[in-house]
Amino acid sequence: MPHFLIAQSELPEEREARRKRAGQSSGETYAATLAQMQPGIDTTIASPADADTPVFSAERLASFEAVFLTGSPMHVYDDGPEVDRQLDFMRAVFAAGVPSFGSCAGLQIAVAAAGGRVRKMPERMEAGIARRISATEAGRDHPLLAGRPPSWDAPAIHGDEVLELPPGATLLASNAVTRVQAAEIRYDRGIFWGVQYHPELALREIAIALAAQADDLVEAGLADRKRDVTTRAADIDALHDTPDSRALHWKLGIDGEFAEERLRRREISNFLTNLSALRNG
Repeated sequence: MPHFLIAQSELPEEREARRKRAGQSSGETYAATLAQMQPGIDTTIASPADADTPVFSAERLASFEAVFLTGSPMHVYDDGPEVDRQLDFMRAVFAAGVPSFGSCAGLQIAVAAAGGRVRKMPERMEAGIARRISATEAGRDHPLLAGRPPSWDAPAIHGDEVLELPPGATLLASNAVTRVQAAEIRYDRGIFWGVQYHPELALREIAIALAAQADDLVEAGLADRKRDVTTRAADIDALHDTPDSRALHWKLGIDGEFAEERLRRREISNFLTNLSALRNG
């Protein structure tokens, strides 16, 4: 039975706030998604940024089939013990040689741990739907993006982005808002696949996150009024219940790559399919 380690970088108060909004911490969301995709798996959730979390040894990390890094409000360019602990954890994952996958902040953590740079997005955010993501030349034949069309939309909500990939990394996908939408990082003994968007999230969770950040989205100029944000969130929430709705597809300007759960999860599915090859790197 596969055993996966899920590393959530939310701090305790952030986890509780997310549970109150969405019913689960980011790590619990990942565990639920993986259990749906591979029934019978075993998962362990860790919080490496917490001061009281035991340090994982290389031997312990290597006992897992894979490590998953979740999204979170963490800014990896901030100085502080929480960020230091999270980056030390990721460097240990690379050193252990266990394959890893991350989304949103998970990608940014892997980038920073391997020597790249992350920044606050200048005068913009990407929220709700990341539009027209396209594979680079290297990404077109990369197994992480197998099955993706030439251009696709994905759930996303972030105000930070990768500024510079680390040495040994390959840019796999970009869009007009954020240059690094998908990447592979090879560092030390490990291989990481990651995306800036959220293949693990249900559409209802994206809707809840949008509504919770309505003030920030208005301030960023993505909406004129909070009511505009709550209307968009309501449409995405409705799509969660009726993913085949032609009216919602037209209203939101999306297709099945965004609406259908199986298609949204392509990158995670591709990672799981390729685990054996990644372990043998």
